[in-house]
Amino acid sequence: MTWQPHVTVAVVVERDGKFLLVEEETLSSHVDVYNQPAGHVEQGETLIVAAKREALEETGWEVEPTHLLGVYTYTPPNSPDMSYYRFCFIAKAIHHYERPLDEGIIRAVWLTLDELIATERARSPLVIQCIRDYLKGQAYPLALIYEHPIA
Repeated sequence: MTWQPHVTVAVVVERDGKFLLVEEETLSSHVDVYNQPAGHVEQGETLIVAAKREALEETGWEVEPTHLLGVYTYTPPNSPDMSYYRFCFIAKAIHHYERPLDEGIIRAVWLTLDELIATERARSPLVIQCIRDYLKGQAYPLALIYEHPIA
């Protein structure tokens, strides 16, 4: 078996002390969970384009990334052969569109960090860690990322 890492993007969007999250279905645990708008980078996409697309598809929000929050790794305890590499961006909400959301997404919600923690339903530890890093003021310029043009 060949190990293949999963390259994902996520956005932290804050408005009035609340964070844009998605409530999504999970097949493995049968318990709905909360996550930042996030997903896999598709072939031919840049990281920023993927982050904007995922936010729109999962929440109906057009967002504009302003900073790189950080690069995070996660290997689920029950799946040691799966490693996720998450490029998390800070983004601002631009406009909300009424549109169908991605399959598996129940709804988009705005929650404070305390409300999220109280649910005990964060999809992974990265969800809370990203918000904590944002609240600490962690932010890197987008110019830190160089994406060579696709020929």
